[in-house]
Amino acid sequence: MSAQSDSMVVTGILTLLYRIVPVSVSEGPAGTATRNYLVEDREGGRWFVKEYPRGTDVGEEQQALALGESARAAGVPVPAVRRTVTGELIASAGGLSVSVTEYVADAQTAEGGLSGGRWAAVGEAVGRLHRALARHPAGPPRPVPVGAVCDVERAGRRLEDLLARWAAAPPSQGFAAWAHRTAERRLAALPEAAARLERLPVTLTAQVVHGDLASPNLLLRGEEVAALIDFRPPGHRSAARELGRIVLDPRIVLDPRTVLARPDEWIPGLVRAVDAYRAANPALSAGDLLAVPRVAAGYLACSVYPLSEPLNDPAALTPALEAYGRARQEAATVLWERLEEAEEVLRDVLS
Repeated sequence: MSAQSDSMVVTGILTLLYRIVPVSVSEGPAGTATRNYLVEDREGGRWFVKEYPRGTDVGEEQQALALGESARAAGVPVPAVRRTVTGELIASAGGLSVSVTEYVADAQTAEGGLSGGRWAAVGEAVGRLHRALARHPAGPPRPVPVGAVCDVERAGRRLEDLLARWAAAPPSQGFAAWAHRTAERRLAALPEAAARLERLPVTLTAQVVHGDLASPNLLLRGEEVAALIDFRPPGHRSAARELGRIVLDPRIVLDPRTVLARPDEWIPGLVRAVDAYRAANPALSAGDLLAVPRVAAGYLACSVYPLSEPLNDPAALTPALEAYGRARQEAATVLWERLEEAEEVLRDVLS
């Protein structure tokens, strides 16, 4: 079905199942897998409409939306979901499934970088989120082995498999050639990464979290957090890993306003974020919080994505994804190089 045909079906769904009469339907920012629309209704209301690809597990997406609703009910900045006239979180008709949330105006994603008061604002928002979701019906926080958060053995198997698939005809140019070389270097560096990860606590705290809290899913307005978006279904994951993933996202750590232009910015920023997180969620242990930079570095060291994309999904490779892949590698180098320094500063704050 063409984009124009889909837009017409979406307009019909909004009118019949949401009682929203659109006067304007335009393409919104591209999602990882979804087609998105910005809609204005005849009352002047503005909506963000997400069209899911055919074959999507709608049940899982409903769980993700419900998780966001739980966080919003606890005061976390999450856009309100507009339910259908029958109370459903997702409407399906004409072969399409869509969800509708309020439009977050005058906001930008955190891909633009963190600076000033944004570090503390993000730490505080994530702390409030984790404090709220610790009470989720899916279960309370629990300890998990650090190997479940940064699985070095699994990373080794995946890198070996990737290199074996390339063995017959190693790529000689472009992103694929870079990914091949990087996979070789990452595999060779895994023993050192494993040794560094042994300095983490034996266990870390896992709980229900956002599930996909990277910079594209954090909206900022000035120095405030405007919204957290695109939750995943409830699942227990490391709270320290999620905090580190957003405040040490490669797109943030390597933003020209932080590491590359002002190399001393990200460590004080990390400290401000962790301090604000702790004030908002004192239940997470100091050990978990001190682990944030080492877990972030370890996770990057164990990652195969997007090195695997030239083999697994060449069509998904875009200039933006290729740049992100290179940024992940550079960010891992930066984090390892200054890891002890970052931990020492954090230790002073957390003691």
